[in-house]
Amino acid sequence: MSSVLDVAPVVPVVVLDDPTKAVPLARALAAGGLPIVELTLRTPSALESVRRIAAEVPEVLVGAGTILSARQAQRAAAAGAQFLVSPGSTPALLAAMDDTGLPYLPGTSTVSEMLAVAEHGHTAMKFFPAEAAGGAPYLASLASPLPDLRFCPTGGITAASAGSYLRLPNVGCVGGSWLTPADAVAAGDWARIAALAAEVALVAV
Repeated sequence: MSSVLDVAPVVPVVVLDDPTKAVPLARALAAGGLPIVELTLRTPSALESVRRIAAEVPEVLVGAGTILSARQAQRAAAAGAQFLVSPGSTPALLAAMDDTGLPYLPGTSTVSEMLAVAEHGHTAMKFFPAEAAGGAPYLASLASPLPDLRFCPTGGITAASAGSYLRLPNVGCVGGSWLTPADAVAAGDWARIAALAAEVALVAV
């Protein structure tokens, strides 16, 4: 894998309350053609969900998001996460994620933050919160002055707006929660989630 940005055009961003949903959810995404998922560490069961996907769905690259501390980074790595995502970046957090040895997308929203992350040696990063921070026009304006940086914008992106990001030269993928609607997850409607994943190819055109 050259970069997390190159695995799929959309990275499903998922909040799971019930770890028994993790494996069938990951399998549904894979069936729809998306071999990647980011589980946010916002629930007590998140690490167990990461653990189950890593152990039982090897065809899916499972990541842990909303990494806010060194302890979270370490626990996510121990649970089997294959990449990390943070909403923002500090020197201490970057060092902690480095220490795990995992690939990661450090969060940025300003040019100064992007330059600081680049100085740390990273050219792939998360742009968050994408819509609130300026959206696709903002990222488009950075392509010329920051030609070596690539982004995974996340935050407020929908199926309708994803294409405006994916057409930009400095965007490798987008993060989105629309692929795993809460009601579909709660009902175990894996066919619906697989169908939504299959539609992603159209978004990327």
